[in-house]
Amino acid sequence: MKGFSGVIVPTVTPFSEDLSVDLEALRWLISFLDERGVDGIFVNSTTGEFVHLRREEALEIVRASLDTAEGAKVISGIGSNYTDEVISLGREVGDLGVDGVVVMPPYFFKLRDDWLFHHLGRIANSLDLPIIIYNVPSLTGNDIPVSVYLRLAEEFSNVVGAKVTKDSISYMRNLIVRVKSVRPDFTVLTGMDDHLLNTLALGGDGGIMALANVAPRIHLSITRAWAEGDLMTAVKEFRRLASLARIYDHASSFPTAIKTALSIMGAPIKEICRPPLMAESAEARTRIREVLEELGISIDS
Repeated sequence: MKGFSGVIVPTVTPFSEDLSVDLEALRWLISFLDERGVDGIFVNSTTGEFVHLRREEALEIVRASLDTAEGAKVISGIGSNYTDEVISLGREVGDLGVDGVVVMPPYFFKLRDDWLFHHLGRIANSLDLPIIIYNVPSLTGNDIPVSVYLRLAEEFSNVVGAKVTKDSISYMRNLIVRVKSVRPDFTVLTGMDDHLLNTLALGGDGGIMALANVAPRIHLSITRAWAEGDLMTAVKEFRRLASLARIYDHASSFPTAIKTALSIMGAPIKEICRPPLMAESAEARTRIREVLEELGISIDS
């Protein structure tokens, strides 16, 4: 099965004032990203508040995204604490026609390495879809060892890649070297905007990064310049991206950071999240606006 590379966007889930999913705003965002040439759209993600969505809403989001996207691949998160629930949702989104799914570890109980492998392996064995295994230990409490990735890559051809949201260059280096030594086709993607260039330099394949909702052309310019051997442009644009990542320093969460920035830019995305998340303060909004204005980031940039 083919993997994924380049710039994949974990989209926010827009909500209306009554907290229902704003499908019109979602379609706008998908079109906005698709027209700029992103490689993939990742719905029902962490940034998309997947933990706040009912199953039918998650499926509705997949349908709307598939109907709207033209050039970009569409993948869906299927996270759950219960293994069989992950499998069930994976089969449903697979039937809808997604290009792949993203699976993370359970996020309550701490799992031993063999339990973690059993959970992820059972999912891989049950789904006829390309699977990206997502390591985000700061949120799940379960850090996927490189050895588990290695076993999964060796035993399941449909486990095609890793998304890593972990602030560790050494972990990423070890993952890339060890897994690609047995599966050269295995894609390794960063989940952190300010790790994009070093991930590419280590031999990785791109990223699934929240700020690509806001400024996808910066991310794309980095990956394309790197592919073309234009290191000067790649470094220049990466420094802009690293500066843009200061938005996270002023916000309370990934979803609120991105929704606030998009709203300031004039996108039809409301700054509404489902409780317990709440809109950012006026002070945070001011700081985020200052970052965007300093870098000249707008809806047309």
